[in-house]
Amino acid sequence: MLERLVARQYVTRSSGGDRYTLSLKLFALAHRHPPTSRLIAEALPPMQRFAEDAGQSCHLSVYDRGDLLVIAQVDDPGAWGISVRLGSRVGLADSASGHLVLAFQTPGQRRLMLDEHAKLDSAASFDNDMFEAAVSDVRQQGGIRRESRRAFGITDIAFPVLGPSGHAIAALTCPYVQRIDAHDAPSPCAVAALLRRTAEGLSMGGLRAA
Repeated sequence: MLERLVARQYVTRSSGGDRYTLSLKLFALAHRHPPTSRLIAEALPPMQRFAEDAGQSCHLSVYDRGDLLVIAQVDDPGAWGISVRLGSRVGLADSASGHLVLAFQTPGQRRLMLDEHAKLDSAASFDNDMFEAAVSDVRQQGGIRRESRRAFGITDIAFPVLGPSGHAIAALTCPYVQRIDAHDAPSPCAVAALLRRTAEGLSMGGLRAA
């Protein structure tokens, strides 16, 4: 059986011939077909509660073939707001959600994901040492809260939804919109606390039971 997996490139043999590791092909296959329907069903009610309490939109994204795919999204309950469209593809190496998912992987898994991403974007380049330092900081903080690198007036807030192994299987993200009118809205700090609790609840419920 093991030799068949090697022949089909799902498992690779070490140069010494005595060790085996999962290949990129198997890793990509596992992430290409996650139990998304169950995850979405588990995630939507807490996401809707978050949106109501925070007055902000949120979206859930998973790793898919070198980038992230938005599989669930809830709008800001107000008259207007910023949201990411359902089904959108989000950059793995240049987004808060992507950095978050990468931060909560083993070094080997992170390398495989970035290698697959490079096949999609041949122009992508970054300083590996700086990148590793950045994802290490994200991992230590447990999430991301930073100014958007795509639009003014938006703060990206994101926390991981963790599987049983402690690795991120999804990113729960809020593009926090800073209001300039008299609207009384929760602060970024308060919204981050709400989003963290929502992601932690999904980690214990949705993914661990999936």
